[in-house]
Amino acid sequence: MATTHVNVRVQRYRDAMRLAGMRPVEIWVADTRRPGFLEECQRQCRLVAQADMADTQIGNLMEQAVADVDGWTT
Repeated sequence: MATTHVNVRVQRYRDAMRLAGMRPVEIWVADTRRPGFLEECQRQCRLVAQADMADTQIGNLMEQAVADVDGWTT
């Protein structure tokens, strides 16, 4: 009985969202519980850090990017 009520409520919510011009989207993300995930994140972070240290212009690029977001939110 409770499952039916939940299903009806979810369907109403989805219908209302569609009427508001929204559509559902399914996305796949990395499984953070998978063995080796942490090690792979650390490996990629080291690579990014090495690339940042080798690129003397990255600081300027980051400053320009941060300055460019002014006014995005109110």
